[in-house]
Amino acid sequence: MKAVIFDVDGTLYDQRKLRLRILFDMVAASIRHPSNLYDFKIIWDFRRAREQNRFLEESGIEERQYAWGADRSGVPVKQVREVVQKWMFEKPLLHLPLCRYEGVDRLFHYLSEKNIKIGIFSDYPARQKIRAMGLGADVIVCSLDQNVDRLKPDPKGLFVAAEKLGVSIENCLFIGDRDEKDGACAGKAGMPFLLLKRNTDFYRSSDLYRDIDSWIKV
Repeated sequence: MKAVIFDVDGTLYDQRKLRLRILFDMVAASIRHPSNLYDFKIIWDFRRAREQNRFLEESGIEERQYAWGADRSGVPVKQVREVVQKWMFEKPLLHLPLCRYEGVDRLFHYLSEKNIKIGIFSDYPARQKIRAMGLGADVIVCSLDQNVDRLKPDPKGLFVAAEKLGVSIENCLFIGDRDEKDGACAGKAGMPFLLLKRNTDFYRSSDLYRDIDSWIKV
C-alpha cells in the first residue's frame, strides 16, 4: 500500500453531532426570522434528490443537483444554491473542529511519517472542510469536479484520485463509512476498502495501526 484515500462526511467527523449543531443554528435563525423555516425543507429535499439521482450517468452534476432540489421544493434554483451553500458548506466549518473524530490527526501524521500518501474523495466539496479540521492531504477530489462529474458509487473519482497521487489502484486503500456507497465505489474500482467501524475508537485502535503496517509491507 502506498496511499490511503479517505471519504469525508461521516468518516473523518461525527456527522450526527455536526447535524445536531447545524439544526440548533437553523432553529435559532428561524426564531429570529420565521421565513427561514422553509430552509429545513430545501435542505431535506436537496439531500433526498441527490440520493435518488446518484446512479444517473449524466454530465453537469454540479448544476443538476440544485435543479433536482428545486423541483422537489418548488423554489428557484438560485434559492436552493444559496441555502445549501449557507447551511451545508459554510456554517458547518465553524463546528467541524469539535466534531472531528479523535485520533484522525494522529493517523494522518502516522501515514505521513510512513511516506504513505493521503487522498480525499468526497461527494461534496471538501477542501475547506479538511482545512477546518486542521488536516492536510496530498490530493483532494470531489464528485462535482469537472474531471469527475459522477456521484458515488461511480468509481471515477477514485480513478482520478489515484492518478493524481501517482499510485496504482491496487496500491491504494479507500476508507469510508457507507458500504453501499463507499464500499461499492471501491469495489467497482477494484480498490481495497476499509469500512469505518461505528461506536468504536476506530482511529486510535491498535488493530488499525497493525493492519496498516501489514498492508505497507505487502
